[in-house]
Amino acid sequence: MAALALGFTLLPSAPALAALPQLQNQVSCAALQQRVQASLGSEASVWSVSVADGSGRLLADVNGLRPRVPASNQKLVSTAFALDRLGPDYRLTTKLWRLPDGTLRLTGEGDPDLAMPQLQRFAKLALGSGGADGAPPSLVRLQLAEEPPQAWWPQGWHPGDRAEAYGAPITRLALTSNAIDMAVTNPTSRLRTLLNRELVRQGGKAVELTVVSPQTPLSQDAVLLHQEPSAPMHNLLSLANTESHNFTAEVLLRQASGSWDLAVSRQAEMQWLYQQGLPMQGVQVADGSGLDRANRVTSRFLAALLLTMGQHPYANDYLASMAVAGQRGTLRNLYKGTSLEGRFRGKTGTLTGVRSISGVLNTSDGPRYVSMISNGSGAPNTRIGLVLREVQNVSLCRPPA
Repeated sequence: MAALALGFTLLPSAPALAALPQLQNQVSCAALQQRVQASLGSEASVWSVSVADGSGRLLADVNGLRPRVPASNQKLVSTAFALDRLGPDYRLTTKLWRLPDGTLRLTGEGDPDLAMPQLQRFAKLALGSGGADGAPPSLVRLQLAEEPPQAWWPQGWHPGDRAEAYGAPITRLALTSNAIDMAVTNPTSRLRTLLNRELVRQGGKAVELTVVSPQTPLSQDAVLLHQEPSAPMHNLLSLANTESHNFTAEVLLRQASGSWDLAVSRQAEMQWLYQQGLPMQGVQVADGSGLDRANRVTSRFLAALLLTMGQHPYANDYLASMAVAGQRGTLRNLYKGTSLEGRFRGKTGTLTGVRSISGVLNTSDGPRYVSMISNGSGAPNTRIGLVLREVQNVSLCRPPA
């Protein structure tokens, strides 16, 4: 009953994580360590860089335990959490219910691709088109289950960001992710207007639309009339990581935690991270997307997370969700035509004064898990390219005999 009230789908248990390689604490490749420090040069103090191999050896580490603002590298955390908790086949659903008194209720889970075609289908069903008697009701009473306005944005998001499409409000029933050219600042009002217009267009004579809390219980006698599934998890992960879609990352954090209360979601994610045995010193989760500047991570933490997810049962899904150097997503214009093209998959992050990149570099000696975060670099892309090319030189770090 509680699951119905909250609108969450009952999920299978996450696969058990086998004994995984743990990231070591001491740097084991002096040659790469020296090359990384040389690549950072005079900017070393504003950078955190950590590099690990598949066995957990810490090959290089500069300021690796210094907490920094990660920008969109935070999405690597929320997508890992969501993939582990929800699984690769999970889909967000938007559902139309009929209550015992004939009132209808629309519930949602934040499908980022919900748009007018789905709204038109819901309107048709609400009017009784294709129903048992085929006759539209004289009055359509429809409830929209939605979060209150004070919960639409993480508190730490800057007011200027909230006006932009990338800072659109996070709601359960979000047409086109609550963004057009800019953010839709009152998405519930927009939804009511468009839904009412569609119901009238399809022949509705009297429409009564109200907003209720998503926590309002559904009666045991409520009937599910129709549901619209989102794209599968691998699409959602790619939207968050490859395209750096803030709305999707925020929704995945909330769904994975089982709560749309952001404080509860953050606590659930932190607990999950501790359970993975990651180096958590200084780590602080503020949101799911990285737009909140209160987020804090370390490069060693992100390298350890990537190492852990590299051994996860869903490792391929996680890796496939990332941008590709010179080819796809936010990395499509970087390192094209170089030795890094097609060989580095990762997540970028950009805020004013912040540049980060973390991911997996395929080398002739296996994967290298790399995290680089700068808070104040003057030439971040150049430094990132220099470091990645040094990591690519596997002759610097021969494994112990």
